Amino acid sequence: KQHHMSPRTQQLLYCDVSNTAGNIFFSKMSHANDSIHDEAQDDRFLEILMVSTLSTIPCCVFLYINGIMLFTLRSKAVFCETARYILLYNLLFAETVQLVMSQVLFLLAAYSVIMTYPLCGFLTQLANLTTAISPLTLVVMSVERYVAVCYPLRHADIVTVRNTGVSIILIWTFSSLNVVIRVLLLLELPFDNLLNLQVKGFCSGLSMLVGPISHAYSKAFAGFVFTSAGVAIISSYIGVAAAARSASADKASAHKARNTLLLHLVQLGLSLSSTVYYPLLIALSTVVVRVVFFRIQSLVYMFIFIVPRCLSSLIYGLRDQSIRPVLMFYLCCRLRLSAVRVKSDVSSSA
Repeated sequence: KQHHMSPRTQQLLYCDVSNTAGNIFFSKMSHANDSIHDEAQDDRFLEILMVSTLSTIPCCVFLYINGIMLFTLRSKAVFCETARYILLYNLLFAETVQLVMSQVLFLLAAYSVIMTYPLCGFLTQLANLTTAISPLTLVVMSVERYVAVCYPLRHADIVTVRNTGVSIILIWTFSSLNVVIRVLLLLELPFDNLLNLQVKGFCSGLSMLVGPISHAYSKAFAGFVFTSAGVAIISSYIGVAAAARSASADKASAHKARNTLLLHLVQLGLSLSSTVYYPLLIALSTVVVRVVFFRIQSLVYMFIFIVPRCLSSLIYGLRDQSIRPVLMFYLCCRLRLSAVRVKSDVSSSA
């Protein structure tokens, strides 16, 4: 016998089958979306890991070179008692601190680490402290070269170890005053819950500019420092070039001083390039997609922050006849020791 179902029963059975099929379909779609989301997160993490590794490795290499250079400048008495080497040590020390702080902030931003304003403020203000030291030290180094060429008889009386130390103290005091002013401008933040107040986005110097006054001061300070440094270095170069044409001038010394001042001008330009980093990123973020923006940001960071911080060590270390043999000795010392150990192991095994 055929079993006949009523129309109502058929309708309920059809709805039940349809709902079951729909649930299965949406469940599969949900699992598919979750899988796609997980794969996208994995790809994003792998890309961040790759970029952070590619930036950290050269950073560590440059830190090693800078550390060897700093050790070299403290290895002999002549380096500790000569004004230009003392100023070079101050320059390299500031750039080494900048390199460390830049890499720390970059890694924190790459891994989207959420930070509170006090911690972020401490890191960014420490970076700001050393940012102005490089151009100001280049100014003093340029003036020292100008005095050496234009006033050679008075150079020993003007450029002394004591006067050099005083100039370095003034540089650090001026940079510290800049940090104090920036901290005072943070009074616009709500201090009731400051310890738990989190930074919107990633921690950077731009995120600590909380109002129009902070933005205006940051631009004015950067403009004042780099404009003054540029004028001082160019004026020193013009003075040295004019002195080189005189009959009584030491041609070789004047030519070397001009090349040094040109090098200082290039270094100042590299330091100035760091001030256009955030405006450049803001402009790029409006025209490129997120993935492309992250890759471009990493390349810009490498060429603006990492590479210039090592050029001073390499250029001065390889260019200066007094530093180069000592620097090469310390850089190659480990390689020589490794070679000796390998030879001793081979001879003992034979």
